[in-house]
Amino acid sequence: MKYSKFQLIQVAFAGVFLVLGVLNYVQAAPVQEGPKPQTFLLDAELLQENKQKLKKKDKALTKALADLVRTADEALQRGPYSVTYKSKVPPSGDKRDYMSVGPYWWPDSSKADGLPYIRKDGQVNPERQSIKDAEYFTSLSRDVHLLGVAWYFTNDKKYADHAAKLLRVWFLDEATRMNPHLNYGQAIPGRTEGRGIGLIDTRNLAKLIDGVQLLKGSPSLSTQEYNGIRDWFRQYLDWMLTSPIGQDEADEHNNHGTWYDVQAVSMALFTEQPQLARKLLEERTKARLESQLRPDGSQPHELARTLSWNYSQMNLKGFFELAMLAEKVNMDLWNYETGGKGIRKAFLYMLPYAEGTKQWEHKQIKPRDTNSYLEMTRMAGLKYPNIDLKPLWKQQQAPTNSLLMLTNWTF
Repeated sequence: MKYSKFQLIQVAFAGVFLVLGVLNYVQAAPVQEGPKPQTFLLDAELLQENKQKLKKKDKALTKALADLVRTADEALQRGPYSVTYKSKVPPSGDKRDYMSVGPYWWPDSSKADGLPYIRKDGQVNPERQSIKDAEYFTSLSRDVHLLGVAWYFTNDKKYADHAAKLLRVWFLDEATRMNPHLNYGQAIPGRTEGRGIGLIDTRNLAKLIDGVQLLKGSPSLSTQEYNGIRDWFRQYLDWMLTSPIGQDEADEHNNHGTWYDVQAVSMALFTEQPQLARKLLEERTKARLESQLRPDGSQPHELARTLSWNYSQMNLKGFFELAMLAEKVNMDLWNYETGGKGIRKAFLYMLPYAEGTKQWEHKQIKPRDTNSYLEMTRMAGLKYPNIDLKPLWKQQQAPTNSLLMLTNWTF
């Protein structure tokens, strides 16, 4: 088929306008102003500052936003998630009750029925994947956080719409909502139906809450729905603080205790209980710094594990998040020390191993992954400007995660 000269010109102009439309979406969409976000883990002032930089077409942030949009578009195809999607039924008989299996527990080969299960630290039993409640909650937290950030910077309603749908299914819809407790978390066949350390499964809820905060006031999430989600977290926090299983986890002296605090403090802030958040930080988190760290910055409880680097890195990230949350109640945990122990020293202890100038000599049965530590250095550079991180960047490539560039923190 032949086209007239006029038709060819029309096609050419259509292509030009399509390209201009994409560029306008990436660069101009964030121009709209709005109220300061009421986030707890993320720095609201930094979010506003980066939104302004995008308005001025900052090249690095514009590229990061384009990458984030691509990732958020993928998230639009995922979910919804629900604890009711599992085939197994909890001991309560209610599929709305969360369930998971302890990852490091295996059938005892010396027993005909394999019961009770025995522990193999650091070796994940594939049976863990037969119940996907933990996987679903992690995915929910990741996607709501990602979509909330995408909505904030682009003002594109499709991201808020999908995030709100995910939230309704998990927290609000009567048929699919999770009951606000973890009585059956990290069960061990032949030993227990649920354990306190199952609370580690929901450690990413602080990021989910920030996603909800970024959606607050959007046309996709009504005030009634927002309040309903907050009521759910109020009930879950009460369960954590008062139930035998919740109190058992609160007494843990390793990363489990740290991430318990991250969850409890973030929920206290979300449910408008700042005094409770401060009390938890003063009475529990400061005590954890005393009990979990040595004056040289090492973490003895994590070094005792078969994945000592991974757990040291994970625990340090939890302390970083607690320091970020503490800023919301005007507390400085970044520079706090007790008995010569503190977060700064814990970061410094791991630095030469991340740089490669020291060899990690503690047990590590899987390859050492430094990505999480490298991502923490972005925040550490802001909080500890006197620490020289240049040698690290000579050894390692600086992280380029789009979320990290836009928010200074990642999932």
